[in-house]
Amino acid sequence: MSRPDPIEPEPVPVPVPAMDAALPAAVVATILSRLDVRSLLLAAAACRGLRDCASHALAFLPSFHLLEVALTHELLRPLLPPNPSLRSLRLDCARLEDAAIGCLARPGLHDLLLLNCDSISGRLLCELGTACRDLRVLSLNSLGARRGLVVNFSDLRELLSGCSQLESLRLSLDFSTFDDPNFGYVWASASEKLSSLEIGYIPMTMLLELLKAVVEAQQCMDYVKAPVFFPSLQKLCLTVDFITDHLIGSISVALPALTHLDLQDAPIIEPTSTSDLTNAGLQQINPHGKLKHISLMRSQEFLVTSFRRVNDLGILLMADKCSNLESVCLGGFSRVTDTGFRAIIHSCSGLHKLRVCHGSHLTDLVFHDIIATSLCLTHVSLRWCKLLTDVGIERLSFNKDLNVLDLRDCRSLGDEAVRALSCLPKLQTLLLDGTDISDQSLKYLGLGMCPLTSLSLRGCRKLTNDGIPLLFAGLVKKSLQVLDLSRLPNVTDDGIMLLARTRTPLVELRMRENPKIGDTSVMALASMQVDGGTYGSSLQLLDLFDCGGITPLATRWFKKPYFPRLRWLGITGSLNRVMADALARSRPFLHMACRGEELGTMLWDTSDWYRHNEDDLDELEQWLLEGEPLSDDDVIMEE
Repeated sequence: MSRPDPIEPEPVPVPVPAMDAALPAAVVATILSRLDVRSLLLAAAACRGLRDCASHALAFLPSFHLLEVALTHELLRPLLPPNPSLRSLRLDCARLEDAAIGCLARPGLHDLLLLNCDSISGRLLCELGTACRDLRVLSLNSLGARRGLVVNFSDLRELLSGCSQLESLRLSLDFSTFDDPNFGYVWASASEKLSSLEIGYIPMTMLLELLKAVVEAQQCMDYVKAPVFFPSLQKLCLTVDFITDHLIGSISVALPALTHLDLQDAPIIEPTSTSDLTNAGLQQINPHGKLKHISLMRSQEFLVTSFRRVNDLGILLMADKCSNLESVCLGGFSRVTDTGFRAIIHSCSGLHKLRVCHGSHLTDLVFHDIIATSLCLTHVSLRWCKLLTDVGIERLSFNKDLNVLDLRDCRSLGDEAVRALSCLPKLQTLLLDGTDISDQSLKYLGLGMCPLTSLSLRGCRKLTNDGIPLLFAGLVKKSLQVLDLSRLPNVTDDGIMLLARTRTPLVELRMRENPKIGDTSVMALASMQVDGGTYGSSLQLLDLFDCGGITPLATRWFKKPYFPRLRWLGITGSLNRVMADALARSRPFLHMACRGEELGTMLWDTSDWYRHNEDDLDELEQWLLEGEPLSDDDVIMEE
């Protein structure tokens, strides 16, 4: 009888080496120091060792850019420890208040961009002037827009006098809050290096006061020591009450070194002859021949009006003096015909960007002989040019370098125009809202050679479900990131299911005001997987506002793990207020729009973001909210 085999002992598992044993700390620190903020936070969610290293690396980052989510002060503070190396800071401040000013106004900063500063008062300007003496670039959006917050003239004075190295200043706010007898003269203390100035809105009286102070200083410099205003200013962007001859003349005299002039007005009453732009005013533009960019736009936000006192003669005179222009934007010139627009095209041989809005007399003749010119147009916008037809676009398509083309509300354009455009090898952005195209146009784009990244088909009422698979039959499937299918009455849930089956890695999808889009579309998108990622993993923006078939049932598909990257969601607020509020609380970094407002990524590029590998939980949220228990809102969503 043989002896029984001895019992073999269980193998002892080999422990996984800790991070510090696998790689020297110096190597890990060097690797992490080369990552951007988002990548750093993704690494921190992987393990405790990387988390510790990432926390250490945050104290040495030269740039902190986090625009895709709006953090509270409590969440932002640990991500911004004392850091003498920090030079660039870019944030969405939608959830920040004055308590966070000390976190934002950091000594050593060279570049500061803050969006949605509605709940931050003008004290931020004062603190920046005191603490950020080396600031070169400053951009603030909606500062103090919330009712009750104060933005004082003294805050602006402290900013201008303290930030003596400023080269670019962008303040998108109402400058009437700075109304003061010394407003014009306070700019003498601004940085002599200031080369770019962008102002949201400034009353005409305040602007003329400023320009008058500049001219007076120039006239006194020959015989007395006078303050110097804007010695380096090259770019000026303003929104005013009215664009007038007097304003154009004053800017031309006070700021002779300008290379970039951008003026917009939005009249609330019809301008009189003395408060409007005429042919005489256009003759005063560019007296020294230095302008490279000119933009004169009349908005119809409050009143349907235009530059009625400008005709072809004024444009001809301006074109003759502005032959070096590289970019021209004209909006609201209702009496200018093909003769005027052709003068610009044929006079400005270096023109790269052309924008015409509300060109009510612009026809195909503008581009009739464009092939005979040396133009190399890359950006063209012809919005609301309703006389333009397929023939004109076919001529325009001879510019093979076209990169951006905006043809919104050109209602006479059809399939033949798109057929010509489908052969453009560099076209990345195409906006066709409100045109007369059919599914055949989508077939042309699908079989064409355009590397489209953004396509807008809003209001193209002839489009149907059949066009969606045609669009994604070729190269477009690999390149398209932004798609607008809003206001298409013939597109239904079946069309969105066809879209989901293509597994195109869309970043933004808009389907607002579609009566036949419902819960099935949401479920199809939530179930779509791209390159092995999680469900709905590529979408960062989804707009479903006023879609007729959406019910409260759809809301539960927006809970995790579905749509892990979603940052903007548009729905109808009255759909189910309780569930919408519960969703907003359970996903605090999701910006929800329930009143029909347009959503967008605004100032940052998302072109590389959709390629990230996804987990069931967004790693950024995991880093920020790690360890929180299941909330009551999650329970509501489950029920």
